[in-house]
Amino acid sequence: MKKTILLLVFLTFSFLTNAQVIYEEFNSDRLQETRRLKIQLPRNYDTSTDKVYPVIIVLDADYLFEPVAGNVDYFSYWEDMPESIVVGVMQARTRFDDCNYDPGNYLPSEKGADFFEFLGLELLPYIDESYRTAKFVVGVGHDFTANFLNFYLYKSPPLFNGYIVLSPELSPNASTRMAGRIPKITTEIFYYLATATDDIKELTQDAEALNKALKSIDTRNFNYYYDNFQGATHYSLVARGIPVALEKMFAIYRPISREEYNTVLLTLKTPISDYLIDKYKSIKDLFGIDDLIRVNDYIAATKAAEKQKQWESLKIIAEMAKREYPETVLGPYYLGRYYEEIGEPKKAMRIFQAAFDKEEVGFITLDVMLDKADQIKEDFGY
Repeated sequence: MKKTILLLVFLTFSFLTNAQVIYEEFNSDRLQETRRLKIQLPRNYDTSTDKVYPVIIVLDADYLFEPVAGNVDYFSYWEDMPESIVVGVMQARTRFDDCNYDPGNYLPSEKGADFFEFLGLELLPYIDESYRTAKFVVGVGHDFTANFLNFYLYKSPPLFNGYIVLSPELSPNASTRMAGRIPKITTEIFYYLATATDDIKELTQDAEALNKALKSIDTRNFNYYYDNFQGATHYSLVARGIPVALEKMFAIYRPISREEYNTVLLTLKTPISDYLIDKYKSIKDLFGIDDLIRVNDYIAATKAAEKQKQWESLKIIAEMAKREYPETVLGPYYLGRYYEEIGEPKKAMRIFQAAFDKEEVGFITLDVMLDKADQIKEDFGY
């Protein structure tokens, strides 16, 4: 077991060493002091392009930054989440003052009020000005700082789109107040809450009470996830919660999986082309990322369209692929398949033949294209 844990740590930090980590000193007017930041840029970050990236703000970065940054780099490497900018705020000497709240109204006060404004009015604007950011921001916190993240839900609109709340030390009446506030939020919110069976007893009880309040909220804009990890402690639950939270929060971004293909695409009663278009529209609307549709997703969608005999969907998807990947055989192959199936073999043959100078994609080789053309020629005597 220890060897497995060491291997996972080694893999996580091996990925982290390939990303670009910047250390900065930030002079804050709100706090009247300098704060230390760690900023991890995506490994492919390039100032010459227009690509934008979600931002993940990590509180308690003295110990939370590396677990978050390592997982972000790992997941984005495999396209299970978008490449993101991770910004860590060091708080080893200030976390209690930073998270201070008024005992009467349970809102940030004194240094806590200054820190609340520092994140929203200074740090995030600075990151937006300095780097190419998408309008999707996630906050990550643990115990005191996890509770502090909740205060941003009361802003209109909330500062964060996503909240990773790990074993929060909740302020009084937090469950009741959040249950009343969240249904009024009109923007899309992702909220992940975690505790553990061996967590601090009072914190587990508070987390369970908060879970009871939040899971009953029935609103389309609130995406809620909860874990109570068996056998984990107040500290080890962090390492288990972070990857689960990222996986759930960015689930729609992932390439179409075998399970999604079998349980969704092959059972759709609506056009598969609409499903593919809507998937990428949701990615753009949520994360501000306007990526090309992945080749993997084109192939999955076209295969499903063939299986379901959705020939018009096949045509639409093929034409989209032809526009997005004009240098490849992807679009011509499935456009040819469409004309084969609707009874226009001569047109299909010409499309297959015309793709002799295109780049191959997966199983769609030039030989496959030419074989298809030759078979039609032989079958119909053209």
